[in-house]
Amino acid sequence: MRTPDIRAETAQHPGAPAGDRPRALPYERICVIGAGSWGTALATVARRAGRQVTLWGRDADLIRAIRRNSMNPRYLPGILLPSGLAATTDLAAALFRADAVLLVTPSTSLRAMGQAMRPHMPEGIPIALCAKGIERGTGALLSHVVAEVLPGHPVGALSGPTFAHETALGHPTAATVAFEFSHADRLAPHDSPAVRLALSMGSEDFRPYISDDLVGVEIGGAVKNVIAIACGMMTGAGFAENTRAALIARGLDEMMSLAEALGGRRDTVAGLSGVGDLTLTCSSQTSRNMALGVQLGEGRAREACFDGQPVTVEGEVNAISVVDLARRLQISMPICEAVHDILHEGADLKLTFSALWTRPIQHEQGRLPMTLAHPMAGPGQ
Repeated sequence: MRTPDIRAETAQHPGAPAGDRPRALPYERICVIGAGSWGTALATVARRAGRQVTLWGRDADLIRAIRRNSMNPRYLPGILLPSGLAATTDLAAALFRADAVLLVTPSTSLRAMGQAMRPHMPEGIPIALCAKGIERGTGALLSHVVAEVLPGHPVGALSGPTFAHETALGHPTAATVAFEFSHADRLAPHDSPAVRLALSMGSEDFRPYISDDLVGVEIGGAVKNVIAIACGMMTGAGFAENTRAALIARGLDEMMSLAEALGGRRDTVAGLSGVGDLTLTCSSQTSRNMALGVQLGEGRAREACFDGQPVTVEGEVNAISVVDLARRLQISMPICEAVHDILHEGADLKLTFSALWTRPIQHEQGRLPMTLAHPMAGPGQ
């Protein structure tokens, strides 16, 4: 395996001779918390990049299978994992001497996981969130949850248009590594967690980009799952590419508006972690969010989806937290509202989307001060 050349790829002080360029060093020991499909794929990426990697999971049978066969038979069947990848159910052992942690835990269990990790982590170890969402009830971004339960650690995110199966197979993949940059990080960016983690994960197959807009990256990841359910619903109901393209474009605007209201940047949402991830998730039933929407659009009851198996779908959970947060901030997010009402308020799918399409006509961009009744709007719209 090849380790990327990192000698001259980071910022240098103006006027410094080439030989005096600051050297960015990767984190050598990576701990990945969560042995599902994405956690296993990220552990594979880090190991292929030359890192020492420990994968933690709570299921003893699964961890034994990973150790015995170098394969995750439940979540990534048939994909051989790289040699030297360690796996354990012992959280203290997994975190021991870790230089950085990738936290791949669903939003619903993130707080509890962080509390369990706290006794085993000395301060200063950077944590990158690799799951997406907003905490239900509090409206907190997941980075805020981790900062609360694990104080004293730089907290960031790794996000982008990534299906675990393709990433684990080594298909060329790109993602964004985002951390807030402190004053010290801006003076010495080569020492920042974002730069060092990007270098830790980079390989011939995995291309990381760096961002200082953690809010924008997190909002893109949380909202795109809800929009993907909407696209799936319309696909399942028999509509085609025009409809999906409209939902993606207007869903992107909803993502941008919420990110901007929370201090993020619209241009971040136009990148890999926003429009890139949105396009991927809304285009394939490999996404559980899209797949759920398709099944609901076909008329299946929720409990019958996925053949009755208890499959966690992040967008289903996040539809509540995203809409709650948008309402608090008075941000208009009609697509997310429609998904929320269908999933959690018992609203009729066809009537809800008909109402979405016949809302008052407004300007698309800019500040044209006009709102027109749609010619096909029903009474009261």
